[in-house]
Amino acid sequence: MTSILPWSHCNNEWNTDNCLDNSRHNASFSNVSKEANWSMNTNLTKMTPSEEYWKYNVLQITSGIEDLGGIRLELLACLFAAWVLVFLCLFNGIKSSGKIVYVTVTFPYIVLIIFLVRAVTLPGAIEGIKFFIIPKWHNLLSTKVWGEAAVQIFFSSGAGWGAILTMASFNKFHHNMYRDAIIVPAINSGTSIFAGFVTFSILGFMAHEKGMAVEDVLTQGPGLVFMAYPEAISRLPVSPLWAILFFLMMLTIAIDTQFGTFETITSALTDEFPKLLRKKKMLVTAGVCFLGFLLDIPLIMQGGMYILQIVDWYCGLFTPMLVAVIECIVIGWIYGTEQFYKDIEMMIGYTPCTGWKICWKFITPVVILVMLVFNMTQLQPVSYNHYQYPSYAIVIGWVIGMVSVAPIPLYMIKAIACAEGSLQQRIGCLLRPISEWEPVLRNEKNRMETCTLTYFKPTEVDKCELNSTKNTDEIQNIL
Repeated sequence: MTSILPWSHCNNEWNTDNCLDNSRHNASFSNVSKEANWSMNTNLTKMTPSEEYWKYNVLQITSGIEDLGGIRLELLACLFAAWVLVFLCLFNGIKSSGKIVYVTVTFPYIVLIIFLVRAVTLPGAIEGIKFFIIPKWHNLLSTKVWGEAAVQIFFSSGAGWGAILTMASFNKFHHNMYRDAIIVPAINSGTSIFAGFVTFSILGFMAHEKGMAVEDVLTQGPGLVFMAYPEAISRLPVSPLWAILFFLMMLTIAIDTQFGTFETITSALTDEFPKLLRKKKMLVTAGVCFLGFLLDIPLIMQGGMYILQIVDWYCGLFTPMLVAVIECIVIGWIYGTEQFYKDIEMMIGYTPCTGWKICWKFITPVVILVMLVFNMTQLQPVSYNHYQYPSYAIVIGWVIGMVSVAPIPLYMIKAIACAEGSLQQRIGCLLRPISEWEPVLRNEKNRMETCTLTYFKPTEVDKCELNSTKNTDEIQNIL
């Protein structure tokens, strides 16, 4: 909270001789060729004040993963405060987070609108917008462009992470999820386009200020959020106000994203151990928060960015796609698209478009498999800026990626081992929905209403469901 942002100049104790001060960069030279030559040389060796602030003050980053350095106490305090905030927002489960999202969802849109109004008035913003909306038609012939676009859409939709399924499970049975399946992707794509206008307006302004082309100031990952945006903000009038708005927006986005991921973990635990944990939701939330805090400590060490890059590189690319493919196979080929189609019709009260069946069974799994293969073939060894990781770090990355999907086959083996009967009977029982599956309960209720209870006997299928359910008393009452 200062009148001058610390990353707007090179007069701080953490700045080096390579710091490129804005005033020096914008100084006029009578000799144009001399200026161009100086700019070219400094762009190769110099760093902006925001880049040095991020690397040498915030991270105090080491030379590589071989040297993790010490724990950054300031970041440790921020990490602890962040997890406390998550606990306060989620200690009462969906009841508390459902109210908070009204703020965490709407606030980023308000800030983005404010930024857009300001950004489009900056010099060079129009050039940035043109770069954003005018296509380079020759790139449409590149399979890499289409592959990266498909991957971006997949990850921005949140598929395969579990958060959407978890949040949807709290809806009423007759909630119109068919409508949600159309509205949510539309809002997601619209938000991405809207945010693109904001981002490229600011990048166009930065390109104008530096005398560079827009494509030369492009960056991605943490660099865009913690170096490019702060650099642009430092050049705005009343820059501290814009910095406060921007980082508050980033905080609400991070918290909002954390809600879904965190609720997925706690719901999985309480659903798996209902008798032990369901009535202790606050303790479960506190325990998961504390565990998350401990696991995050290596990431806030001086070399923590190298660890974060490995985790993001090898877990974020493959795990959600693999999970999504498995989900499509289970729904389309094991549970059956026809039965799933009837379940949805039972839920929403009308027949959805039959094209969904083709998507569930063929188009969606094939497209995701193609994206998965594309990622595998295009994957380069992990790197961070110009740092190349040693071989053992790459091996660790693959191990981390495998560990993230290991619970799926391990739980399958555990379920088969705990079931009764022959192997074929065990697998057959486990591939049927459990009795708490709402369509099963409603079908049973309808069947009870049309049968004479005196002569009703459970079938072999019913017995299988009875053995596999967690709530046998409920089924026995139905029977």
